[in-house]
Amino acid sequence: MKRFVLLLQFCLLFLASAAQKVLYTEYADYDVRNGTMSIVGKVNGTLYTFRSYGKEYFLDAYNDAMEKTATVILDFFPEKIYQVRFIPFEKQMLVLYQQQDGTRITQYAAMLNDKGILQKTPLKIDEKRSSFFGSADREFFNSAVSENREHIIVYSAHAKNKTLDFSAYWLDPATMKVTKKVKLDYKAGNTIANSEALLSNDGVFFLPVYTVIGNRNYSDEYTLLTLKKEEGRFRTTDMAIGDHFLEYPFQKMDNANGKIHFASFYSEKRNGNNDGVAAATFDMNTLSFDTPFFIPFDDQMRGESGGRKRERALNEFRINQLVIKNDGGFVIAAEEIYITVQNTFIPGMGFYSYYYSPMMSQTIREFHYNDILLLSYNGNKEKEWHTFLRKEQYSQEDGGMFSSYSLLNTGGGLGFLFNDFNSRRSRIQLSSVSGDGKVNVGYMDSGNSDDPDWLPRMGKQVDSREIVVPCLRKRQICFAKIVL
Repeated sequence: MKRFVLLLQFCLLFLASAAQKVLYTEYADYDVRNGTMSIVGKVNGTLYTFRSYGKEYFLDAYNDAMEKTATVILDFFPEKIYQVRFIPFEKQMLVLYQQQDGTRITQYAAMLNDKGILQKTPLKIDEKRSSFFGSADREFFNSAVSENREHIIVYSAHAKNKTLDFSAYWLDPATMKVTKKVKLDYKAGNTIANSEALLSNDGVFFLPVYTVIGNRNYSDEYTLLTLKKEEGRFRTTDMAIGDHFLEYPFQKMDNANGKIHFASFYSEKRNGNNDGVAAATFDMNTLSFDTPFFIPFDDQMRGESGGRKRERALNEFRINQLVIKNDGGFVIAAEEIYITVQNTFIPGMGFYSYYYSPMMSQTIREFHYNDILLLSYNGNKEKEWHTFLRKEQYSQEDGGMFSSYSLLNTGGGLGFLFNDFNSRRSRIQLSSVSGDGKVNVGYMDSGNSDDPDWLPRMGKQVDSREIVVPCLRKRQICFAKIVL
């Protein structure tokens, strides 16, 4: 799912009411149980997607009509890889991937040209050891890419109790060499966790860290760690949150104005309920936070949430997007997400049971992705409006793969694309919200009952008015392009 800052007048178009064009690729072999795939993006006018099947890995190339023009076998990949990330450039693409060999996890980088052909031997960046029972799902390495694609950092941030063990590698995409290595540690006052790192267009690295306490894993300390390539050490900036407790802190970089914008839900009690929205701005030049705002929820919004108990009605919402307005105000998009567990298998509950059958399990995890909440505040941090995009998505033992949504940003409007489970057959809903919070609901005319099952949360916007979404049909995969 993409997170972004829109630095334009906040004027949302009714995208759902406009005509949309849906183009499908041909089907290719794919097994969701052990496969991996992603949407690379456009390189020199060609759209690339990535998939695996068995022990082989492929790049598929498509023209504007979504007709396949080439398939490249990535035979330099080892047998077992994971955490694959493609970074498209104008006329080439960089891929970061990890190899698992026993207990050894190795991070590599490779550069491909605009035809998907490997340019030189893959670069080994670093390796780590996992325990004998270590899982490949664990994130041993992560990466951060600047908006201008001029700076790339591969990093490892491993939290253990109150200590964060950290290492970083500056990668020059032009030469495919590591130009700087740093190994550091950071100690906090309590159990520490970190959010996704940010990398500025100047190559400055920012890592949000926070402490975790209480039954709801709230944060009572929030710090932004700054790492400059020429310094090789952390600079720390604490946010003054007082007696408040934060939940799932969220931050987004604004390169044009040299800012990092912050938003979170907060509670006034260590194990309490979500009470409102916290907001602050970090200056990347002075390395300082302004005074944060704490804006309480109102009773009207709690009442419209649909929760049985108003004081708990917004506890399961998590912030996914932050939209900054010209007046200094902002809009947040949050989604209700929670997991339940049952000890008895009930067949026929929800959609997509073919892909992940839970029949052999004694306990069944149930994934719930429900309403999207939009909240708008002006430059004085006063609430302007709120609205809910209603949805109820339920599935078993699939990680919510078909749930959640994609966000479309055309530069003049926002749209929300998601599966509507409230029918005998799930439909694709494309909804928009106007500048004053009015919701316009529409459905994609994607075809007939033979159409595949869409995965909107894994969609990627590849052009100003185009988004590509992977789709499954049993042991096959295709990709759908929506042209607005």
